[in-house]
Amino acid sequence: MFVLQGSMMSGVRAGLVSADVLRREQQELRKQERSSKHLEEESRHTETIFRDKSGRKRDLVRERLEQKQKDEARSEREEQYAQWGRGLAQGRQQQQNVEDAIKEMQKPLARYIDDEDLDRMLREQEREGDPMAEFIQKRKAKENQEKK
Repeated sequence: MFVLQGSMMSGVRAGLVSADVLRREQQELRKQERSSKHLEEESRHTETIFRDKSGRKRDLVRERLEQKQKDEARSEREEQYAQWGRGLAQGRQQQQNVEDAIKEMQKPLARYIDDEDLDRMLREQEREGDPMAEFIQKRKAKENQEKK
């Protein structure tokens, strides 16, 4: 048979080649694949090693944990500053309003004359032009002074 000498990029010979030469080349390629197969298997189950600029290994799990803790501390601090910005007394007042609204929603819709909460609420309201309002305010002021 006529054989041209030359090889392709894959390593096999180019041109007219006998069947024996082709079989040998195929066997050599299979041997190379088998020899590199265990390396493939080993590298498939290994973890990537990350290194910093100086060449030391980085512990990504610890770094993530530290970053998470820093983020939590920062968000906690920002939340506290936001609460201070809104005002502590206003926040307490808003919470009290919510609690009062929930308490009122639990009451029946129809209110009767013997409802103590309604009676107390109406008595505490100050109306314009009420002749007794001044007297009650003076009496409350005297009671507060006596307590002090």
